[in-house]
Amino acid sequence: MSHPTLTTLLVANRGEIACRVMRTAKAMGLTTVAVHSATDRDARHSREADIRVDLGGTKAADSYLVIDKLIAAAKASGAQAIHPGYGFLSENAGFARAIEQAGLIFLGPPASAIDAMGSKSAAKALMEAAGVPLVPGYHGDAQDLETFRAAAERIGYPVLLKASAGGGGKGMKVVEQESELADALASAQREAQSSFGDARMLVEKYVLKPRHVEIQVFADQHGHCLYLNERDCSIQRRHQKVVEEAPAPGLSAQLRQAMGEAAVRAAQAIGYVGAGTVEFLLDARGEFFFMEMNTRLQVEHPVTEAITGLDLVAWQIRVACGEALPITQEQVPLVGHAIEVRLYAEDPANDFLPATGTLALYRESAPGEGRRVDSGVSEGDVISPFYDPMLGKLIAWGQDREQARLRLLAMLDEFAIGGLKTNIAFLRRILAHPAFAAAELDTGFIGRHHEVLLPATGERPAMFWQAAAEAWLQSGSPRRRADDGDSPWAHNNGLRLGLPARSSLHLSCDGQDQAVALQNSAPSAFQLLGEHLVQDQDGLRRRYLAIRREGVLYLQWAGELHAVTAFDPIAAAEASHSHQGGLGAPMNGSIVRVLVEAGQTVEAGTALVVLEAMKMEHSIRAPQAGTVKALFCQEGDMVSEGRVLVELEER
Repeated sequence: MSHPTLTTLLVANRGEIACRVMRTAKAMGLTTVAVHSATDRDARHSREADIRVDLGGTKAADSYLVIDKLIAAAKASGAQAIHPGYGFLSENAGFARAIEQAGLIFLGPPASAIDAMGSKSAAKALMEAAGVPLVPGYHGDAQDLETFRAAAERIGYPVLLKASAGGGGKGMKVVEQESELADALASAQREAQSSFGDARMLVEKYVLKPRHVEIQVFADQHGHCLYLNERDCSIQRRHQKVVEEAPAPGLSAQLRQAMGEAAVRAAQAIGYVGAGTVEFLLDARGEFFFMEMNTRLQVEHPVTEAITGLDLVAWQIRVACGEALPITQEQVPLVGHAIEVRLYAEDPANDFLPATGTLALYRESAPGEGRRVDSGVSEGDVISPFYDPMLGKLIAWGQDREQARLRLLAMLDEFAIGGLKTNIAFLRRILAHPAFAAAELDTGFIGRHHEVLLPATGERPAMFWQAAAEAWLQSGSPRRRADDGDSPWAHNNGLRLGLPARSSLHLSCDGQDQAVALQNSAPSAFQLLGEHLVQDQDGLRRRYLAIRREGVLYLQWAGELHAVTAFDPIAAAEASHSHQGGLGAPMNGSIVRVLVEAGQTVEAGTALVVLEAMKMEHSIRAPQAGTVKALFCQEGDMVSEGRVLVELEER
């Protein structure tokens, strides 16, 4: 049980991790406190907490990253302890010290351990002294371009720039050749400063075809430390994990023990307490190299919980209150296999640009054995541009890897999200890919199978448009009359009183428009039953999810949920005139750099404006050579999706 002095817990975070921590805290009988920005006033974590405290502000820098506000919130709400979640201040030693100085309990390691491992550079120096193998690199204090240029030349291209205080792929750039170094370093430093308040960088050799295998460690205040097996997090894009699983496929018991014991030695060397993760690169020969230690709970901790049956948040709470670890290393379970995918609001077809907007439709997969959903949103919630675009995580457990994979595929098929772009179909293609099924994993997986995982959008088949038209008409019509089949109300044939029946319906989906001929006499092969469109054909019945929300039909087809709208082609033609040559913002965000001036000539591909959204930088580039006719933004502006930023006149 919890320590008698701990009755109220404040979670200094948002989204799915705040909801997940509060779930365990409530199960342990604790009162939960949420903090929120002005943007997150009605967010799910705010709604689910027993007490909530308004931090004000919109950006993280004005709310979730302000230590004084968080300490004051704990005092005002009567919380005795603070859980940092992940991201934000979870690996900030100053935050840990401020909590301790305020007489509160920090559900994380001592500030000294965060200092030792929170800086990637310091951690690598520590591991080097301990004899742990490192990837060649430069982790020094000098941060000028010439120092990095000399280090990269010594190491050999390609190299990887990483934020010393970073994580989650922020402030990380692969540099293929010397000519790219200066721009990449400047951009990575800006991202690091924006995300972590620390622009310091390190550079290391970019290892080809590595696996990313990490060890979950846990230590108490009595000198005991365990490793809770490993996770394979090799499926990544832009150095951000997309799929995680435990245990790592093909890892021998001997290698698991060697990596586990190395991770425990690393934790004990810095007096570690609580949950931590030691990350390694594993090459095809079975050699492993220390990358970094994350001094916090990881996003992917549920797969470890699934194969061990342990609640790591409950362990964090008990260890912080002085309790000893309840089991020994020999008693750590490893049962079955678990796989997790990260669900993001983003557009995979458009270079994974973050997506913002309202969740007009949000349906999670049904609960069941071996199924878990950790989410931080509900239908109707607004996804803003100010924070990370992760909506939640889907976790499946099975007796073996294949059962877990098939369960997770079924869960993805049941999920339905409308109102903004997500990566659900992309995740499904990864799990369904033969190479993933065969556990052929490394960090280059997505790039290698790019054409299959991110296929070009082809023409929709005629059957799709016919199904969409039927679903559109039936979802917007009165219920069919079972008592009078001859009634005109029993048919969806475009009947209009005093006018000829409508012969076609104009629909649009993902940039494709189609005029669908309506069947005015023959009975339809499709029938809308509840929220499913049922197709009876040649003795077979198929059903497709079909849900109408405020002028949009969400239709599940070929493993994807498509947003279909109806339109008037004449009105659409009249409204088609827009800014000729205008380059718009691809998402909501803030302008961090304007790189050109009015009247300047530019080549195709030239970066014109740098937009920051969800802690990542995105360059708006010239689609062709031309002259900058006008600028409609300046540095510091907040801009909405679609706003014209630059007008370019083609040369």
